[in-house]
Amino acid sequence: MRVEVRNGNVDQAIRVLKKKLQQDGLFNELREREFFTSRAEKRRREKAAGIRRQKREKAKRELEELGGGKKKKNSR
Repeated sequence: MRVEVRNGNVDQAIRVLKKKLQQDGLFNELREREFFTSRAEKRRREKAAGIRRQKREKAKRELEELGGGKKKKNSR
């Protein structure tokens, strides 16, 4: 991974690098590998994550059906 330092602004380059690493999931993987987790614990976490994902998707669908939920265009 490569990040350019422009005009000697190292702080901005570090922020960009952290954002890229976070999007790649590096920090989550490091957190997961920090301690041993049993297979049962992994299954419980995956199941809970699936339930949260389904609830979010259901809420999003209901919001769209009511006419809300229009996405704003990115101003960038």
